[in-house]
Amino acid sequence: MEDTQQKPAEPDPSPGPSPAPSPAPSPAPSPLLDRITLPAGNHVEHLNVNQIQVVVRRCSTPNVTEETTYFIPRNPVVDAGTNTDPPVVCCPLLRRFCPCPPRGLLASFITKVLLAAVLFGVIWSVTEEECLPGGNLFGITVLFLCALIGGKLVAFIRLPKLPPFPPLLGMLLMGFLLRNIPVVTDGVYINFRWSASLRNIALAVILARAGLGLDPKALRKLKSVCVRVAAGPCLMEACTAAVISHFLMGLPWVWSFILGFVLGAVSPAVVVPSMLQLQKDGYGVEKGIPTLLMAAGSFDDILAITGFTTCLGMAFATGSTWYNLLRGVLEVAGGTAAGILLGFLIQYFPSVDQKHVVMKRSFLVLGLSIFAVFGSGVAGFPGSGGLCTLVLAFLAGMGWGPEKARVEEVVSWVWDVFQPLLFGLIGAEIRVSKLEGCTVGLGIASLLIALLVRILFTLVCVLRAGFNVREKVFIALAWMPKATVQAAIGPTALDMARMRDDEQLQEYGMDVLTVAVLSILLTAPMGALIIGLCGPRLLHKPMNTACGDRVKPNLSTFFLGTYILLFTIISAQHPCTTLLCSRAPVVNIFPYLCDSFVHTNKDLHHFRCNVFIFIACYRKFQTGLFLHACPLLSFSLDCH
Repeated sequence: MEDTQQKPAEPDPSPGPSPAPSPAPSPAPSPLLDRITLPAGNHVEHLNVNQIQVVVRRCSTPNVTEETTYFIPRNPVVDAGTNTDPPVVCCPLLRRFCPCPPRGLLASFITKVLLAAVLFGVIWSVTEEECLPGGNLFGITVLFLCALIGGKLVAFIRLPKLPPFPPLLGMLLMGFLLRNIPVVTDGVYINFRWSASLRNIALAVILARAGLGLDPKALRKLKSVCVRVAAGPCLMEACTAAVISHFLMGLPWVWSFILGFVLGAVSPAVVVPSMLQLQKDGYGVEKGIPTLLMAAGSFDDILAITGFTTCLGMAFATGSTWYNLLRGVLEVAGGTAAGILLGFLIQYFPSVDQKHVVMKRSFLVLGLSIFAVFGSGVAGFPGSGGLCTLVLAFLAGMGWGPEKARVEEVVSWVWDVFQPLLFGLIGAEIRVSKLEGCTVGLGIASLLIALLVRILFTLVCVLRAGFNVREKVFIALAWMPKATVQAAIGPTALDMARMRDDEQLQEYGMDVLTVAVLSILLTAPMGALIIGLCGPRLLHKPMNTACGDRVKPNLSTFFLGTYILLFTIISAQHPCTTLLCSRAPVVNIFPYLCDSFVHTNKDLHHFRCNVFIFIACYRKFQTGLFLHACPLLSFSLDCH
C-alpha cells in the first residue's frame, strides 16, 4: 500500500524556466548601471530605441527565485550588445551646429537651393537658351536677385534718430553696376522690349496703388490746403524745369514739358515712411502735417502723371499743333470716361456673396490696370491708359469701403515683386560710356533750379494755413524727394522712341531718363535725411499726448503746492498784492514759472490758476475795483 500510495510531487530542485512576472514600475535608472555584467540566463528585452529592460534572477534557495527588473536608458553612441566604448567624435562643435541630417537654418537653406535648382531645371527644359547666360530670363533673374540684395543692404543702414534710407537706392545702384561692369554686362542681357514691358507693368501697379490710396475723407477735411500743396508746387516745378531745360539743354518744348512733369512728382516711397515715423513720435500731429503731406502726395503724383501722358501723346502724334492739342484733350476725356465705366463695373462684380472676393477684386484691378496701360498704346492713345487706371482704382476703392484695405495689401505684395525689377531696370539703362558731361551738368543745374522754385512756391502755398514759420519751412523741405514716379515714367518716352526707331527722339528720351535718374540719386537720400533731421527740430511735439494725464506725486510737486498755498495766504493780506493784481502782465509770469516744474500735472495746474483768480478777486473786491479783475479772471480761465 505504501508503494502504491501516491506521493505528492516534489518540486524539481533544478531551476526551470518560469514565466516572467509582469514588469512593475521601478525607480529611476541610475547612472551607475551604464555597464552591468549579467549572469547566464538573464533575460533582456528591447522595449524601444531609447530603453532596455533587464531582468536579473538570483536563486538563493532551490524553491525561491528572486527577480529584479531594471530599466536602463540606451546611450545612442554605445552599442547595447557589445557594450563597447563610445566612438571618438573628432569635432563636437561642428557636430552640434551641423547635425546629420541637417536641421534648422541649414536645412531651410538647402531646401531653398533645391527648390531653385528644380525651378531652373524646369524652365531650362522649356526655354533652353533663354535661361542661360546671355538670355533674357537669365538676365532678368540675375537683375532681380541683385536688386533685391542691394535694397536689403541699404535698408540695414540705420542712423540714430533718423528714418531708414529707402531701399530703392540700392536697387538702382545694383542695376547701374550690372550694366557698367565689362564682364558682367555681356552675361546679363535684357532685350529692350522685355525691359519696356516689365516697366510698364510696374507703372500699372504704381497707378493702381495710387488710385486705391486716395482718401476722399482726407481730401474733404484738408480741402483748400491739400489742393494748394498738391497742385501748386507740382505745376510750378514742371513749368520751371520745362523753361530751363528748353534753353539750357536744347530740348523741344513738348519734350521740355515731358521732363518737367517727370520731375514734378514727389515720391511716396520716401515721404510716406518718414511721415509715419514722425507721426508715431508725435511731431506735427496736432496740426495734421504728416496727414497733409501723405494725402497731398497722391494727388501730386496723379497730376504729374496726367500731365506727362498728355504731353507724351502730343510728342508722338502726327499732324498740326492744334490737332495734337485737341488729341491730348480727347485722351484725357477718353481715359476718364473709360476709368469711370470700369470702376463702377468692378464695384459690383464680383458680388460680396462670392468666395475669394478679395483675390478676385485684386485680380480685376491689376488686370484692368495693365490692360489699360498696354491697350491704350496699341489703340494709338498712350496718354489715356494711366488716367484710366487711376480713375478706375479710385472709384472701385470708394465702392468697396473698408474692404479696400485688403485689396491694397494684395496689390502691395505685387509691388514688392516689381519694385526691384523697376529700379534695377532703370539703373541698367544708364551707361557711363554714353553719358556726356555737358548733359549731366546741365541736367543737374536744371534740377536744382526747379527744386529751388518748388521750395519757395511751397512756402507761398502754405501761407494763411495756420502753420508757424518753422512748420512752413519743414513742409517746403519735405516736399522735394523724388523716386518712384520718376522711375516709372522716366524711361517711357525712350521706349516709345525706340519703337519708332528715331535716333533724334531716342536722344531726347535718353536726356529725360538721365535727369530722372539724377533726381532720384540726389533727392531721395537727401529728402530722407532732411525729414529725419528737421522734423524733430521744426515741428511741435505736444507735452501731453492725452489731456488730463496725471503724473505720480513726488517731493517737488508737494513743495511747489505748499509754496503756492503759502503765497496765497500771505499775499491776500499784503499791500503789495494790490499792485500785482492791478497789473495783469506781472501776474502772468507766475503760471509760466510753475509750468516749468509741473507741466504734466493737470490738477496742480488748475489749483495754481484758481489761486490767482482768488487773489485777484479778493483784492479787487476789497478795493471796490472788481471790473479791473475781469481781464485777469479771463486769462486764468484760459489757462485751463
